[in-house]
Amino acid sequence: MTAALWGTLLSVNKTIATVTTEFAQPATIPPHGDSIADGSLDRRELRRQLRRRRRALTPLQRRMASHELCRRLKRLPELQRGRRVALYLPNDGEIDPQPLIHWLTARRTQIYLPVLRPLSDNRLWFVRYHAGTRMTRNRFGIAEPDTRFGAHRVNRLPAWALDTVLMPLVGFDDEGQRIGMGGGFYDRTFAFARRQRPRPRLIGLAHDCQRVDTLPVADWDVPLDAIVSDRRVIQPHR
Repeated sequence: MTAALWGTLLSVNKTIATVTTEFAQPATIPPHGDSIADGSLDRRELRRQLRRRRRALTPLQRRMASHELCRRLKRLPELQRGRRVALYLPNDGEIDPQPLIHWLTARRTQIYLPVLRPLSDNRLWFVRYHAGTRMTRNRFGIAEPDTRFGAHRVNRLPAWALDTVLMPLVGFDDEGQRIGMGGGFYDRTFAFARRQRPRPRLIGLAHDCQRVDTLPVADWDVPLDAIVSDRRVIQPHR
């Protein structure tokens, strides 16, 4: 091996090591006096900080994170046994679960995507997705199955009938607490999961750079069964 080639390999390895460690530390919580537990304004500010953090990831970092995320998800019984799985298409720097689609399809798992439910108070439908599904963009600019397709009951599934739901997070901590974008779509849709069976397994997904030291619990937060990032799996109730 030539000295030039060896130098190139060392440079590549150094780059990979930097990518995998640069965002491994939890995000800094605001200092005392700006506690996120004091009110919704601080919660909004934390969202802004964490969204900026994930948007700052390079395309290479995002691809590597997606690969590591999906590798961890494939090991979970909830994905191995689930026959009806909901996931999302990433937006605003969210970690990307799309590499799972081919793997789930090969296992004959039915895949569903969230759709903003028409004429409702921030709730979701879950509509069957496959390669030929007609897509559109909702009012947030997020791709979703066309509402006219989802309007037919045969093309969607009640939230309680799903086996596993993968949802995007804005932030999380090691105790399994999390925050989302603030619209409450998932919390309203799965509010029944606190008291009703059957219920799907709820798994939150995020880049590891979205981890923080601690988060407050809001009354409306529906507990998750697990949180998975590109570096860890947190299962708070096990």
